[in-house]
Amino acid sequence: MSNTPLLSVKDLSKTFPTSAGDVHALKNVSFDMQRGSVIGLVGESGSGKTTLGRSILRLIEPSSGSVKFDGTELTSLDAKDMKAMRKRMQIIFQDPFSSLNPRMKIHDVIGEALIAHNIGKRGKDRNDRVAALLEEVGLSGDHMTRYPHEFSGGQRQRIGIARALAVDPEFIVADECVSALDVSVQAQILNLMQDLRDKRNLTILFIAHDLSVVEYLCDQVVVLYLGRIAEQGNASKVYQTPAHPYTQALLSAVPVADPTIKRSRKILLGDIPSPLNPPSGCVFRTRCEYADAICKQQLPPSTNIGVDQSAACHKIGNLNG
Repeated sequence: MSNTPLLSVKDLSKTFPTSAGDVHALKNVSFDMQRGSVIGLVGESGSGKTTLGRSILRLIEPSSGSVKFDGTELTSLDAKDMKAMRKRMQIIFQDPFSSLNPRMKIHDVIGEALIAHNIGKRGKDRNDRVAALLEEVGLSGDHMTRYPHEFSGGQRQRIGIARALAVDPEFIVADECVSALDVSVQAQILNLMQDLRDKRNLTILFIAHDLSVVEYLCDQVVVLYLGRIAEQGNASKVYQTPAHPYTQALLSAVPVADPTIKRSRKILLGDIPSPLNPPSGCVFRTRCEYADAICKQQLPPSTNIGVDQSAACHKIGNLNG
């Protein structure tokens, strides 16, 4: 694997102007992704996960910062060049019910991407491509003549995955693609994503709020809170020795299958603050049991904890992970 990242995000910020004021959805987010890696992006609802994924793809235009894909700065591309780049980067949407056009047959849902990027010849060639994609995600090629309402939620998500794969992308944003599914179906989709990653050498930004899902699939973890990175690093290290109080609280809330295992729960007080008026200093301080005067006054720097793990907290070194 090359040391040059396929995706490099630097100081990415997004502000939405509203009548009530500016909503600070993302603030100075930075991370790299190596080719073939899977990064899990986790955090509560309202932390900015979906905004980050869509800003990287420029489905939402970033307010500032840099997004480099294979050395190309995406934020400066015009519409024509960005369309060509979209062939290399795709998204799987969260809701398999609303992301498919109910008036279109599956052949047209998937074939639309082939037409947009002029892939294959009209007629049998494209039909064969659609059938092969459906079979690759565990469906039958005969399903291409059906409509979305004829499928279950898990089957629809497989169709969404097939649509994303239609243009042979190198990078995929999977935006909570299993959160709307039953647990048993989630496992099937996760196994499918793992197989596709290995088979196609895909690089995946996997957005989720379920940390057990992220632990299964991902090499790296980025923990987002109110538009800022709280902690990031090697997935096993973050899970075994979480450094940031927010990460510790999230992990303590993950259910354990064995009822004989006892562990302490870290209860977060209150709700995530409004991005219209984020707290001064550390954005997590209003819910942190360790917060003091410096947390209110100064934004915490990102501090390295050993190798391949860092956290933005003034108290690093004083907390028991």
